[in-house]
Amino acid sequence: MKPVRIAIADDDAGMRNIMRKIVERDGGYELVGEAENGEELLGIFDSEHPQVVILDVEMPVMTGIECARAIQDRNPRTVIIFSTAHDQYMQDAFEVYAFDYLLKPFKLERALKTLELVRERLTEREEAALQPTIAPSRTAAGRLMLRHKEGVSLVSVEKILLVQREERMTVIYTADGKRYVISESMAEIEEKLPPDVFIRTHKSYIVNVNCIDSITPYGRWTYVVKLHGTTQDALITHEKFEELQKLFE
Repeated sequence: MKPVRIAIADDDAGMRNIMRKIVERDGGYELVGEAENGEELLGIFDSEHPQVVILDVEMPVMTGIECARAIQDRNPRTVIIFSTAHDQYMQDAFEVYAFDYLLKPFKLERALKTLELVRERLTEREEAALQPTIAPSRTAAGRLMLRHKEGVSLVSVEKILLVQREERMTVIYTADGKRYVISESMAEIEEKLPPDVFIRTHKSYIVNVNCIDSITPYGRWTYVVKLHGTTQDALITHEKFEELQKLFE
């Protein structure tokens, strides 16, 4: 696996220096940018597309929480790690599905363990994406009219595997390997899908329950959902995981 690309943001130059040394300590990571506030980090994210962002919460111009929300809307697969001296923001971190929450002053070993776990999770996802998948047989049971820049497509609901946010757009993946970038919001699509088949596992994902192969731990409050019929995967929050378990009881 190539070095994990990381960007950091903290309004304290000393803290940025510490995080820089932690990232550069191991050849498995690459620092692609550092910022003094969330707005600067967002600019780095748009140009460098890091896989991981490590950011403080209390920063001028744009807070870490506001920046994390904007990053999630661009790419929900981005690993978000908060580094802050304030534990009262943990609930906010939970709501943006942070991978971890490092309380300053933290021990070096604590940060290194988090980065090691991040690399393991990213490697697992990368390897899983290379595995061949077999689409299950299914029968037509209603269709959706999807509007996109090329026109309109009619797609069988039963063929939809996954709906997710990508680069501030809604994208649908189907069992026949097609990908539709559409104008409707996640909420609008969710309303059109049968609730006994589809579950909103995360702010940025809607999953076909019948296509779930496995669920494995990911971050502090999230899991990875592997689907048959596609190399794409999804995230599910701890709360939604418990809700999903009840469906199978």
